[in-house]
Amino acid sequence: MPSEQHQRRMNLNPGWLLLLSIAAGVWSVPIDRNGGIQEVKEEVPEENADTGLYYDRYLREVIEVLETDPHFREKLQTANTEDIKNGRLSKELDLVGHHVRTRLDELKRQEVSRLRMLLKAKLDSTNTQSLQMDHASLLKQFEHLDPHNQNTFEAKDLELLISTATKDLENYDAERHEEFKRYEMLKEHERREYLKGLDLEKREKEEKRLQELQDKHRQHPKVNAPGSVAQLREVWKETDGLDPQEFNPKTFFKLHDTNEDGVLDEQELEALFTKELEKVYDPKNEEDDMMEMEEERLRMREHVMKNVDTNKDRLVSVEEFLKSTEKRDFHNPREWETLDTKPAYTEEELQRFETELRDKEEELKRRAETLRQEQDLLNERGKALEAQKKEYQQAVLEMSQRQKEQPAADGQPPAGPNGELQFQPQAPKPEVKEDKAPAEQEVQVQNNLPAEPPQNLPLET
Repeated sequence: MPSEQHQRRMNLNPGWLLLLSIAAGVWSVPIDRNGGIQEVKEEVPEENADTGLYYDRYLREVIEVLETDPHFREKLQTANTEDIKNGRLSKELDLVGHHVRTRLDELKRQEVSRLRMLLKAKLDSTNTQSLQMDHASLLKQFEHLDPHNQNTFEAKDLELLISTATKDLENYDAERHEEFKRYEMLKEHERREYLKGLDLEKREKEEKRLQELQDKHRQHPKVNAPGSVAQLREVWKETDGLDPQEFNPKTFFKLHDTNEDGVLDEQELEALFTKELEKVYDPKNEEDDMMEMEEERLRMREHVMKNVDTNKDRLVSVEEFLKSTEKRDFHNPREWETLDTKPAYTEEELQRFETELRDKEEELKRRAETLRQEQDLLNERGKALEAQKKEYQQAVLEMSQRQKEQPAADGQPPAGPNGELQFQPQAPKPEVKEDKAPAEQEVQVQNNLPAEPPQNLPLET
């Protein structure tokens, strides 16, 4: 099924294909003919397929906006590879419409903002402390735009975008090869570590089983050299449903130029190798690795490009294709050596890789220990803070209780929860009976006193 990347390229001018001709996934051209040419059905594009460039979205959006301008689109259609590579096409940017320039300015500002976020995330991940970040200086490490002008999209931005994309795409295949080599070394490393963990009897049994799988993988039909007459005739017969004796290179080219743009891009070329790859790889078989299949596909495409793409624009024109069919290697090629004939790495490379893995593992252990210690410290601080919090809460409760008790001791009405005074109805005083005993005693005392002498009595002589 065609990838989203391939679907997009089918709508692009061949000039832009120079920037985007890069493999980004497994796909096959939807040609299934049996005695005739059937209509190509539109497939649902896959999600998240791109060129592999970290500025892929920015590149595509700039292309899409520029193609909306009739003048620039016309210039692009007449431009050759050199005009695009050397930046002559960038000068046409001054003649595009105002709405196009406005949209390009907006795209650049969005890209600058995205790069700033990437830089901040990188600095945060490395624990780099910086109170003032000089974005202008840091943006210089990104070559696909002008860091000195962060607000408007100018001719220099287009020139930098084209030159950087061209350079990155040229290095992309080498990076894929290196990535595959590391994948194979990791797989072998894990195999050896797995066998080390087994006892002698189980290890011998497992080694025998793995060797049988490798031998089974190597037992496949002969693979035709990619781009040879034998390989193309097999596609002509098996995929196109045509008589191999009536093979015609020009007709073959037109059949597989699926977007009818006059050239075969890298995806259209890789689709031609599907039948050969199916001889060696089956996703249902345990012994067949689909990562190895994609590496084999890449090797086949590079082989054809090396022999056919004479102007090195990563595209195959009909003239280049027809001229390649006149070469001796087209009819009598060397036997194609598949990946299973020799390892992708040497023993020395594997040893260096394993040393690198051990160093990384030790670094990860140190980081994990540091994080564990920091976690323990945070837990201890958390417990201390929780204890302190409880102490504060207890102190507040005691203070509140004292405030409630203080007014009562001073004869003041008790305070409520919010400090308001709470008046209680006063209980009636009990009736007190008067004690009559003292009065009676006073009367009794008075009765016992002697009577006063009568007044005016004669004194005794």
